[in-house]
Amino acid sequence: MTVSNALRGLAAALGFALYLPAAFAHHSVAGQFDVGKTVKITGTVSRMDWINPHTQVYVDVKEPAGVVTWKLESLPVAMMRKAGLTKQLLIGDGQEVVVTLHPARNGTEHLGYILSLKYKDGRTYQFSRDPNGTATASGGAGT
Repeated sequence: MTVSNALRGLAAALGFALYLPAAFAHHSVAGQFDVGKTVKITGTVSRMDWINPHTQVYVDVKEPAGVVTWKLESLPVAMMRKAGLTKQLLIGDGQEVVVTLHPARNGTEHLGYILSLKYKDGRTYQFSRDPNGTATASGGAGT
């Protein structure tokens, strides 16, 4: 084996090794979230991370023990933009929002995947259909 062939092989192996974490980091919704369960929460959007591979929405929900923050995953930034949505629209100016979601598959509390957002002013954003057709309440006023 020549030195140039060895270097090409090393470069290919290094390139593949750098690609692997990205390949494993992306997941299907059903792989991380329990698509057999649908939950509704009511609260206010406290933060929005407009990032890839998936946007993150944080919703503060009042529960008997105090306020808890749900971390909710949603669509990629490009899909949000294509639908005409912006970070400011989703933050909702502090108004109440009802979120329909799939909870985490592994039971992690306050983690989910957004199916829809419905704001007090009537705006509704549907990101995915609810395959279960119903949702159970999980805290917050009005649920």
